[in-house]
Amino acid sequence: MSQLTLLLEKMGELEEELTRELARKQEKWRFTIERKKVRFSEEVRARHRELLSKFSDYVYDSGFFIVLTVPVIWAALVPVLFLDAVVCVYQLVCFPVYGIPRVKRSDYVVMDRHSLQYLNWLEKLNCAYCGYFNGLMSFVREVAARTEQYWCPVRHARPVKSVHSRYKTFFDYGDAQGYRDGLARVRREYDDVR
Repeated sequence: MSQLTLLLEKMGELEEELTRELARKQEKWRFTIERKKVRFSEEVRARHRELLSKFSDYVYDSGFFIVLTVPVIWAALVPVLFLDAVVCVYQLVCFPVYGIPRVKRSDYVVMDRHSLQYLNWLEKLNCAYCGYFNGLMSFVREVAARTEQYWCPVRHARPVKSVHSRYKTFFDYGDAQGYRDGLARVRREYDDVR
């Protein structure tokens, strides 16, 4: 096993540790999740309502340029909705043909910030936009990663800023024999996501 593979496995272990830490935060901030719905105690909800920012204060604190930037920010939603539809159809049609397990969109696109009562309606709307947009990008990245694992599971020669979840299964750059001998195996190596 190469040093790069070991490092990628350590990254996976750190992601698991992050999940455990998030569970500890859930205890600290006293909420539960039941059927994907967040529930706070009444005491916590009352405190959240006390910290609610008025809409007018929020807009004022955002500055004058909010008037210029909001249309540009929200215009990005049009191609993102199209991307969402195309990627969903893509994996629905193509993944079964090649035996690639489908990516569960709801694992990536998480919409739960509307439960925070210390956010005003505009903050909730902004949080919904960002949660959808960033979740969708993560979803698209995972669909692309599984596609890359099937068609071209070779690591890059140059370092990449951030690697996706499937990169650990890829062959080292320049390992021609490993690639030829192991391609069929790597194309089926999805046990960790099934």
